[in-house]
Formats: sequence, C-alpha cells, structure tokens
Amino acid sequence: MDASYSPPDGPLQILHEDHEVLLVNKPSGLLSVPGRGEHLADCLLRRVQTVFPQALLVHRLDRDTSGVMVFALTPHAQRHLGLQFEKRQTRKAYVAEVWGRMAEKSGTVDLPLIVDWPNRPRQMVDHATGKPALTDWKALKLRENGTRVRLMPKTGRSHQLRVHMLALGHPILGDPFYAEGPARDAPRLMLHSESLRFRHPDGGRGMAIRAPAPF
Repeated sequence: MDASYSPPDGPLQILHEDHEVLLVNKPSGLLSVPGRGEHLADCLLRRVQTVFPQALLVHRLDRDTSGVMVFALTPHAQRHLGLQFEKRQTRKAYVAEVWGRMAEKSGTVDLPLIVDWPNRPRQMVDHATGKPALTDWKALKLRENGTRVRLMPKTGRSHQLRVHMLALGHPILGDPFYAEGPARDAPRLMLHSESLRFRHPDGGRGMAIRAPAPF
C-alpha cells in the first residue's frame, strides 16, 4: 500500500485561524504526519507548516479519513489542546456510510482494542489485554444496502470506529483493512470527521468547527 501512496493535490482548506489555533479540512488519502521513508514524506502537517511554520501537531486522523483537524500555533496551545484530548474533554462527531441496514436507531459499542501485531496496523477486539474503547452511534439514513451513521467516539483508539463498526457487522464502506467483497468497492474510505468541539486555549471559550462530509 505504501508504494502506491499518491495523496491528493490542492490548497489547504482552512476552516478557522486565529493567534492560537488552526483548523483545516484534511482530504482523504493524505497522511496526517510523515510515514517512514521519503516517499511518505508528504503529509498534512508538512503542508500546514509550509504556510504556518510555527504549527504544532495535536492529534491525527487516519490517512483515508477526511475531515476536521486542529493544529496549535503556539506551544501553550499545543499543551492546552493536548490535555483536552488526553482528558477526553473534546467532542468529535464523524459521518460514515456502512455496509448493511442497521436494525437499531442508535447504540453504544464498548469493546476494548489492541493492535493485531502480525497484521499491523490492523487493530482487533481483545477483552483480556485491550485498552478501553467506547463509541456512541446513531443511524441517520437507511440505504438500499447500507446505512449512513453518525459516530461519536468517547475514546481515541487507533482504528476505533472502523473496528467497532466491523464488530457490529457493518464495516465502513471502502475500508481497505476491514471491509470485504462489495463493501470494499467504494471510491474511498467513507469516514469523515464532521465536527470538533473544544475549549479555546486563550480564555477557554467553547468552539465548534464543522466541515460537511464530501459524500
């Protein structure tokens, strides 16, 4: 998969900018941070730092996930935001298209996750040694063979939403790791970080930044 890395071109989609924080809309197919090797050097962090040299990383999105990401523009903002993510004080909402019509309207997935070492970066459910992972979900619209859902993670484990939807029997469409057969045929991973709520590092006022799903 690494050899075929060809991230999309295009200008930064800036959602909000001030003296402490920068929020951008990450496109699907672009790494958040550099991978191993020069062929994986192109990433959102590097593109942001080309325009905002002082920008600092706060969190990540998977390469194939699109949507809202926040960067700090000062060390103070990086510490402030980092603590909010660490203490689960931020609120994130994603939109996804999943395989199959969900029978329930909403629910919660509470399944601990751990890396599947022989198959990394895949993750898996492990009740013995996995780290706690919690996702609230709500069905938005039933399709002929699928469902549009809103996903609200309460923890931030790697691949959490992807594995939790798979565990429900509804893998996210276009997922190269967890979807199989026709569920994998989508043009991209159909997962988008639609909104992020956090407290501004300067004064603590609540902010909510949104980017509509492109699918």
